[in-house]
Amino acid sequence: MNDQTRSTTRATLLVLFSACCFGSISIFITLGTRTGASLVDLLAWRYVIAAALLVIAGGGVGAARAQGSRGLALLTFAGAGQAAIAFISLSALKYLSAATLTFLFYTYPAWVTIIAALRRTEPLTPARAGALALSLAGLTIMVGMPGSAGVHPIGVALALTAALMYAVYIPMINHFGKDVPPALTGAYASGGAGIIFMIVAVLAGGPSVHLAPMAWFGIIGLAVVSTLIGFIAFLRGLAVIGPVRSAIVSTVEPFWAALLASLVLGQALAPHTLLGGVLIAAAVIVLQLGPRTADGGVASSA
Repeated sequence: MNDQTRSTTRATLLVLFSACCFGSISIFITLGTRTGASLVDLLAWRYVIAAALLVIAGGGVGAARAQGSRGLALLTFAGAGQAAIAFISLSALKYLSAATLTFLFYTYPAWVTIIAALRRTEPLTPARAGALALSLAGLTIMVGMPGSAGVHPIGVALALTAALMYAVYIPMINHFGKDVPPALTGAYASGGAGIIFMIVAVLAGGPSVHLAPMAWFGIIGLAVVSTLIGFIAFLRGLAVIGPVRSAIVSTVEPFWAALLASLVLGQALAPHTLLGGVLIAAAVIVLQLGPRTADGGVASSA
């Protein structure tokens, strides 16, 4: 195994690990809201605490200030994008079931792939097309195809809008975060989202600090696992394997969420969920075993 192959493997594992971190969000949110805490309070504290931790991990306030205009762009665009995607996708739950929302939102790897192909930044290779098909098939088996009955058009529009925004968000944060340490990129993105959710919380009469211990456990989990660790791992992997492969690998998130829900919340893990997870795992393997270069490494276009 040469250096390029090792680097690609490490990056893929980092994105896979970050998907598990992000896939834990629903568990921490459920643990928090079960105590009566509001979703806005949970998200506001999540991003504020995570931003502070990411600044520390990135070298402190001085290192953050040294990024200048690039940091401001990340704070504005990445932070606003993070908040907008969360708000729009969660708003879709008023009209759609969680399963339908999951199906529609996780079409974003297809949008990432299409956008990259149209921009000619990353070609649509047979390996990528096959992996994308496997991941979408896995998601379909896990959550089911949305039926025509009872699917509200507003909910569909919100879910697909969130998916398209995330498809644009991934290459955007990769672009603005170039040459910026992953911790600081995450700090600016979390800081921007934190500011927005704090404003919303204040307008709603919060944010509350008198929360149950389990709610604070959920907040700390969201801040440390699903933001601090997740952001750093994802951004490090993204910088190496690019938006398309990162998006496809990240489709492991809903499977991990289902697996964790069965372990932590006692929710049943259905056979179709396991089968869907196998297909998504196969997609990751197809990407990893993609076209080889003359020296035996994985081709960068895989």
